[in-house]
Amino acid sequence: MITFFIAVIALVLGYVFYSRVVERVFGIEPERKTPALTLTDGVDYVPLPAWRIFLIQFLNIAGLGPIFGAILGIFYGPAAFLWIVLGSIFAGGVHDYMAGMMSIRKNGASLPEIVGSELGMPIRQFMRLLSIVLLVLLTTNFMTSPATLLANLCGGSETDSIFTTQMFWLIVIFAYYALATVLPIDKLIGKFYPIFGGLLLFMGVGIAVVMVGWHSTDMLEVTDGLQNRQPGDLPIFPMMFVSIACGAISGFHGTQSPLMARCCTSERQGRHIFYGAMIAEGILALIWAAAAGSFRFPDADGNACLTIQEFAAIHPKENVAALVINVISRSWLGVVGGILAVIGVISASVTSGDTALRSARLIVADFLQMEQKSIWKRLVISVPMFVVVFGMSFVNYNIVWRYFAWTNQTLAVFTLWAATVWLYRQYANNTQTAPSSKHTPHFGYFITLIPALFMTMVSVSYILIAPEGLHLPVESRWIGYTIAGVTTILLLIMFTLWTKRQNKRVK
Repeated sequence: MITFFIAVIALVLGYVFYSRVVERVFGIEPERKTPALTLTDGVDYVPLPAWRIFLIQFLNIAGLGPIFGAILGIFYGPAAFLWIVLGSIFAGGVHDYMAGMMSIRKNGASLPEIVGSELGMPIRQFMRLLSIVLLVLLTTNFMTSPATLLANLCGGSETDSIFTTQMFWLIVIFAYYALATVLPIDKLIGKFYPIFGGLLLFMGVGIAVVMVGWHSTDMLEVTDGLQNRQPGDLPIFPMMFVSIACGAISGFHGTQSPLMARCCTSERQGRHIFYGAMIAEGILALIWAAAAGSFRFPDADGNACLTIQEFAAIHPKENVAALVINVISRSWLGVVGGILAVIGVISASVTSGDTALRSARLIVADFLQMEQKSIWKRLVISVPMFVVVFGMSFVNYNIVWRYFAWTNQTLAVFTLWAATVWLYRQYANNTQTAPSSKHTPHFGYFITLIPALFMTMVSVSYILIAPEGLHLPVESRWIGYTIAGVTTILLLIMFTLWTKRQNKRVK
């Protein structure tokens, strides 16, 4: 319990203090008019109250990531707590804030356009493709998982009803996604999110209260040791750092921040909305990691005695994270509370899937330079994506999730490097033209450079070591780490050489 409380306090302090450092490094201009005010179109550029934007942003980025990811991450042991805290404060919060604020400065541009403007046209084209692939994979994941949970909630195979079939709920969720993708943001998303948010908060708070009040002696502590508790041969680095994505840092968030950048009415809102939502998500991830790590699951005879690793071993072909959510919720919150908690998980999933498709539409629209005020032009872009997503929903869930995980963190790498380049340009220009400027202080770009280097190492080593990548054997993993290290060092050298050229141009 001590580890859990210290972790929560650390996240709160990170928001209170470090987010201000990030804001100062960025250099907000409160008097500057935002795209929501200068480009209002009643569809995507819609001024909204700050509290509503925060809630939408939180639900956009949350989804199943901080829940499923945290549950899968705690397989590696208490080290997961450290990554959630440090990742959220020094990587995820910075990543989300920079993606959102750079979008505001670039008239609400989508992520590929932001990254491409800093890293060049080839990267822009790559980011367009990578972003669309990521969003399609995520939407597919966030259709099948809630459809399965809803079918089980209605009785599953125990009853003979259309409401117990996954196909029925797939169609219902898909219909909602289609509407949320093409309708103005304040018509559907803006109205339903407060309800979904209430369910998500109930779920998190309810689980945390029961865990701390009645099961505190079973909770994992960092003092228990940071050794790898994964029953297989998968190493903590980089596997845990990809498993826990949305609860620490996630490239998907970078695709969502520009959506809310088009609704902000002041740059002062950025710290609360973008950085604050990431910290809130980190707390949610902590709750589920701690709950899954402390809970004792039933064995074949119904005895509550299994750790999460042992529980997974007797359910090798099932979605373990979904089972864990269902078992913990019903056990700790009772039948009614358990149902509400599962609905909270479903709402978290659905509220990320709908905005993922919306974000994909805007990325394509930016690429084609097609205005989106006309509903017909929105449909021209959206309908082909609907067909692909619905077709992908029949692919094995575990396969789709694995490739989403790596694509997700790779996207974060490019976003962090783009933010580093942007910050350095701000520094170089300000030190030459306005030495007294409060913008980007000397070496301020380190706030994105350091996590960019770290996530580069994670992403490259993951694709070489992970089962869905090259899957290097245990005795050859040093090759993967070496290649990842060399790649990271080469990128640092390239960046250093670029900064020298940049300084010469400014002078």
